[in-house]
Amino acid sequence: MAAESQFTGPGFTEARITSRVPLFDGMNKIPGGLMLIPLIIGSIVGTFAPSFLELGNFTTALFRDSALPLIGVLIFATGMQITLRTSGPVLATSGVLLLCKSIIPAGLVVLLGQFVGIEGILGVSILALLVSMDNSNGGIWLAFTGRYGRKQDRGAYIASAVNDGPFFSLLFLGAAGLADIPFTLLLAAVIPLLLGVIIGNLDQRWTEVMRPVPNIVIPFFAFALGTGINLGNVVSGGLSGILVGIFATLFTGTIAYFGYRFLLRRGKESGMGIASATTAGNAIATPAIVGMADPSFAPYVEIATAQVASAVLVSAVLAPLLAAFVLKREGGMKIIADDNARDKAADAAAARDAAASTGPVVDRPSDRPGTSTTPGSSPV
Repeated sequence: MAAESQFTGPGFTEARITSRVPLFDGMNKIPGGLMLIPLIIGSIVGTFAPSFLELGNFTTALFRDSALPLIGVLIFATGMQITLRTSGPVLATSGVLLLCKSIIPAGLVVLLGQFVGIEGILGVSILALLVSMDNSNGGIWLAFTGRYGRKQDRGAYIASAVNDGPFFSLLFLGAAGLADIPFTLLLAAVIPLLLGVIIGNLDQRWTEVMRPVPNIVIPFFAFALGTGINLGNVVSGGLSGILVGIFATLFTGTIAYFGYRFLLRRGKESGMGIASATTAGNAIATPAIVGMADPSFAPYVEIATAQVASAVLVSAVLAPLLAAFVLKREGGMKIIADDNARDKAADAAAARDAAASTGPVVDRPSDRPGTSTTPGSSPV
């Protein structure tokens, strides 16, 4: 039976599209599925049919060599969503999330690397640990805060936009001396984001045009990344990847919880911060980028990519569930819901007052052709 889905976007009118097989909607039902499923298919092709990827021309260019260019487009489009006209509470919340979800965890991971080396511990490299912790899934954050959060929580998506991509991983590995990352590469990693911010703030129309980019490019670069993953290593890295995802969620979620409680002083609402303890789907690409920047990490790229892919799925499920549990247990969920209901009612009342102040539109006889308002007169 065909399935129907609603599609809207720049240049499109609202319409219902019938899908004989709901591939897109089916992938989206799985946390991170838009990236994970093409990644798995790519790894199957790369493992069992590598000759397909050697056909050349557009086939090779799209299915094997497209990852970095498409990731660059995605980073540019992400930058376009960052507006400079942001309120204080949104900036404060974004700053705390960046500190607690990216900067502190990344600093602790590279500090660990000073003692154990880049090979890491218990089969988990420093590369895999760092990439699993220094970013967050903005889509999950928006979905969770859209249902349970306040306006400043939803606006703090800026934090996910900033930590999305390889910049923090490259920055911390280079600053700690664990990797020889030239400054030009760090600059090259952030230039697409900065250009996106500039252009997005100059022309909002471009921002709207670029908004569908993630849904367009993620499946393609995920497939291209998957072609470089050997399924044997995925199997060996699967269990360790699950453990990495659980640890990353609990560790960064705890830090974010305390950031909400003690820095933002959100009290019973502090569980909201735990929803940021995810690993972004784009992070699956970061080990390959680091390996290209510093060949000493090349031996760890394949297994790190598999572990990060597992962490994406685990954290996407665990972080929202844990955040909702803590919010409900501490009473924060009810407080936010009640306040949001009052705010919504106040906004509705203000809108009614504004409409009433303009007065009703009166159909005056004098406005009609052939009428007169002179006393005692009648229409001609």
